[in-house]
Amino acid sequence: MKASHFRTLSIAATAILFSGAASAGTWAVGASALVTPNSYRGYDTKIYPVPIISYEGDDFYFHTLTAGYYLWKDEKNKFSFTATYLPFGFDPKDSDDSQMKRLDKRRGTLIGGLAFSHNEEWGTLRATFNGDMLDNSDGLVADVAYLYAFHEDKWVLVPGIGMAWNSSNQNQYYYGINSNESRRSGLSSYSPDDSFSPYVELTAKYSFTKDWQGFFTGRYLRLASEVTDSPMVEKNYIGALWTGVTYSF
Repeated sequence: MKASHFRTLSIAATAILFSGAASAGTWAVGASALVTPNSYRGYDTKIYPVPIISYEGDDFYFHTLTAGYYLWKDEKNKFSFTATYLPFGFDPKDSDDSQMKRLDKRRGTLIGGLAFSHNEEWGTLRATFNGDMLDNSDGLVADVAYLYAFHEDKWVLVPGIGMAWNSSNQNQYYYGINSNESRRSGLSSYSPDDSFSPYVELTAKYSFTKDWQGFFTGRYLRLASEVTDSPMVEKNYIGALWTGVTYSF
């Protein structure tokens, strides 16, 4: 599982939060599973168990591996500083491809930045901007999306469309191949530019009771040519399916 997949999980958690108002001082715990088709050569689709621990306060929030502090919050706007730990990268041992096994390891990292959302009757605008805080990639990532929530009895459906941006440093770390790696593996050297990738997503939430909820989130992201042209990549998309149950108290 690579960093962009966990970023998908983190943003999906934000989509679930936006699908219903959370009361200040609310805790939620739960269990979930994440299915992630991978774009790297020789990587199989895997299923990961993901424990859920969430807290929403007046000034501070914590959603699994993302923490944030509100710089500004009212009925329609939320603006916060965030930090997200991305624990997964590229491990050559996980690839079935003999050439990919000779590449360097790409590590996960801690990213930090800003998140903003604006809510109206016509929908929600969401934007994030983050940078690598551990000097692994020295990269920057950004995301902007539009979402609209449909409420029906115990159901909430939140479809959305968006665009994700990766800086050239981010793409170089996760998809680039330097001269030493090329010499060892036989793969061509590759240095990508920055990239824009469109995506669609859908979040569904069902309230079994006041405290128990089930959710499902799916995302399909079309990778830009700056990524798909890399010899490391064999698919033109990445995706995620995330489902689970939570208990709020």
